[in-house]
Amino acid sequence: MTSVSLGIPSVKTPPPVLAPRRKTRKVKLGSLYVGGDAPISVQSMTTTPTHDINATLQQIAELTAAGCDIVRVACPRQEDADALTAIAAKSPIPVIADIHFQPKYVFAAIEAGCAGVRVNPGNIRRFDDQVKDIAKAAKDHGTALRIGVNAGSIDQRMMKGDRVTPEALVASAKWEASLFEEHDFHDFGISVKHNDPIIMVEAYRQLSAEGDWPLHLGVTEAGPAFQGTIKSSVAFGILLGEGIGDTIRVSLSAPPVEEVKVGNQILQSLNLKPRKLDIVSCPSCGRAQVDVYTLADEVTEGLKHLEVPLRVAVMGCVVNGPGEAREADLGVASGNGKGQIFVKGEVIKTVPEAEIVETLLAEANRIAAEMGEDAPSGGAPSVSVS
Repeated sequence: MTSVSLGIPSVKTPPPVLAPRRKTRKVKLGSLYVGGDAPISVQSMTTTPTHDINATLQQIAELTAAGCDIVRVACPRQEDADALTAIAAKSPIPVIADIHFQPKYVFAAIEAGCAGVRVNPGNIRRFDDQVKDIAKAAKDHGTALRIGVNAGSIDQRMMKGDRVTPEALVASAKWEASLFEEHDFHDFGISVKHNDPIIMVEAYRQLSAEGDWPLHLGVTEAGPAFQGTIKSSVAFGILLGEGIGDTIRVSLSAPPVEEVKVGNQILQSLNLKPRKLDIVSCPSCGRAQVDVYTLADEVTEGLKHLEVPLRVAVMGCVVNGPGEAREADLGVASGNGKGQIFVKGEVIKTVPEAEIVETLLAEANRIAAEMGEDAPSGGAPSVSVS
């Protein structure tokens, strides 16, 4: 079939962003930075017993492969604290120790070489009295801290009434930040998490107006995978769209790799991270002349290995199909038992419906091979199914 030029410009323009990113201080965390002009990072937390060093390192490796930038590990017992040295030394990404209740574990994590320590001022005994020594130890070892204020364990001194408000979360964070700054320690970020996205968003808005601290975004205890994904996506979309946020953790009652996938997809959707595999597909309707659900799933599964930015569109009918397919790197517009295959805006062939998936996968792999050398570091393919 003869190719037809559709006049699609070949000039690459920068992707649009929603708002300028808020200026924050830049804090070193192991091999990377948080805040300032550093890329917004994705975090998760291991679910293994930290004292099981091999299992924890295995899960960290899986998280890293999924695109996790920073990992947090729990440290509720002495045996967990004893394992931190090995984990911090062998982890391919920065390790943050998550400390509650026992201040001695803060010092243990710092001495173990963890890149960072999350401290919860709401439940660490006599935390205010420990700040001077914690600040000195962290400064001496080059360890970053996160003041992690959480609605479920907020400092009761900040409460007015029986409900945790945005104002209470911010007041607690600011108070602890001021104590560290009094001791000339500034290498810390802050989080003010709540399980209600609306309260969480307002707390971060207020906090962002009060100082230049790097902000770790999170909807705490967001729930099972579906509900938690929605809550986090809504809250992060609002804040990141306003330029607020330097690192994110999607909290799900699901395997931690799923948190990383959702977090990266949120950043990619907002053009805050180079897109990888991007599937654009229509929701299907009475006009669809192919099984769009199956087609989209098969294309996604067949291309998940690609590591270049590629957009593939899979369309179920002729209403929006040709237009969407032309906007993608690769696409198909289906109808009457056939599929028109588009590459870079031009029809290259028409194939029977039974050959659509096979043809798309072959063309995608060919394009990916050509793009490989020029793809940005960390970039990955994008498939669009409509």
